[in-house]
Amino acid sequence: MKTILKVIAIILLVIVGLIAALFIKGATTPAVPKGYTETTETGGEIEKTYLKNGPFETTYFEKKTDEDFKKYEVWYPKELSNSDRTYPVLVVLNGTGVRASKYKEQFKHFASWGFITIGTEEEEAWDGVAAEASLSFLLAQNETQDSIFYQKLDLENIGAVGHSQGGAGVFNAITEHAHSSMYKTAVPLSPAHEELAKSLSWHYDLTKVDIPVLMLAGTEGDFEMSTVIPTEAMHTMYDKLNTPKVMARKIGYEHGEMLYSADGYVTAWLMWQLQGDENAAKAFTGERPELLTNPLYQEQQIDLTE
Repeated sequence: MKTILKVIAIILLVIVGLIAALFIKGATTPAVPKGYTETTETGGEIEKTYLKNGPFETTYFEKKTDEDFKKYEVWYPKELSNSDRTYPVLVVLNGTGVRASKYKEQFKHFASWGFITIGTEEEEAWDGVAAEASLSFLLAQNETQDSIFYQKLDLENIGAVGHSQGGAGVFNAITEHAHSSMYKTAVPLSPAHEELAKSLSWHYDLTKVDIPVLMLAGTEGDFEMSTVIPTEAMHTMYDKLNTPKVMARKIGYEHGEMLYSADGYVTAWLMWQLQGDENAAKAFTGERPELLTNPLYQEQQIDLTE
């Protein structure tokens, strides 16, 4: 009997060890593959251009905090420390359990296009609290003379980007906090739809949104199409937005892949909205916006008038 119990105990220890190993692997495995800017499929020249890394060499800064999200993580153009110019800001909201340290490649990508890009180790970003703290931190740094970010923020050009739970969090970041009015544009990627968010107590109110929004999602997998953001729910959300807006689904990509697979258009949108890039604007404006004719996307809608 003792032998049997010993064997059972050993088996349980092995199982616990395997489960722990899976959690460790999940916590350390990048959510965005290295080199995605070169390997992700694109269907238009503008999408291809802005998916590639931009002209800026990048570097990294972090600051620990006693908050649950552990630290502020900032990627930015390396030239910033020797430049007299200011730089637009991106506040990034994490998906469930997908901390900023798990998708460094995407932060670097945004920074390579000239954005000061901040994230945290937050794992529950739906309420926008970590985003508000991140923006507040950068604003304080902008006024601190011995900070590398002193007088380097372009306060007129601040955007929010978030995926999944972070996509829902974007709506709260730009509507429910002390600095919400400072945001100029927002990009929710595969955001948890309203009823799902409500069932999880991730409440947000789309009728409060008053800045331009680019909302993107994928088309693959039950999790994306049936749980997170079904087609009808996405269209309902889009219709509630009473602001300049664009919507599309990238064909053949599932939920997790939407964190980065549409980055060409995400970056083009941000370059247009926050840096006035007229070439990037052509993806969404003019007689033939590239997004509308891109064969890799479906359900495209563009409504850019108030």
